[in-house]
Amino acid sequence: MNQLVNDNLNNSRNNLVQEITTLSDVQFNSKPDMDMWSIAQICHHLVLVEESTIKDIAWGLKASEPTQQERKKVDLILLDRTKKIKAPKMVEPDVTPFEVQQMIDLLNDSRKKLLTFLSTIEDKSILAEKSVKHPALGEIALDQWVEQIYLHEQRHIEQIKEIKLLLEVKH
Repeated sequence: MNQLVNDNLNNSRNNLVQEITTLSDVQFNSKPDMDMWSIAQICHHLVLVEESTIKDIAWGLKASEPTQQERKKVDLILLDRTKKIKAPKMVEPDVTPFEVQQMIDLLNDSRKKLLTFLSTIEDKSILAEKSVKHPALGEIALDQWVEQIYLHEQRHIEQIKEIKLLLEVKH
């Protein structure tokens, strides 16, 4: 992966962890509204998306023919929070409560799995040549699947900040 992508993955994850580290487990699991996810559920969703992305990229790499697609403006789609995106069932979070440290461990574990998986891809250029259908973005190149991880994370960091305000969490 190029350095920018690595930096973006690191920065978004560090920002996420920074947002949740100071929360009590009660705040972490509180829902400002019955129709909203708790911050813990948002984080669990991010873990599930990251793990699912590894499977999707692995599946896309097995496709024998390059399936070059027109590149989409993934950032504009994911960072536009005026458009609600419904999470597919497989990445819907658990309703059971989580502890903050437990979630940080899950986040660290899923990121380690992602980076380990990506390090096994010898020719990274293949990621731009093959594509797989994304549930929210449609057919996108595999390298854009990697980018969507940190963009999706940034989207949810903004949501977490809003929930903290709704819960009146003080730093």
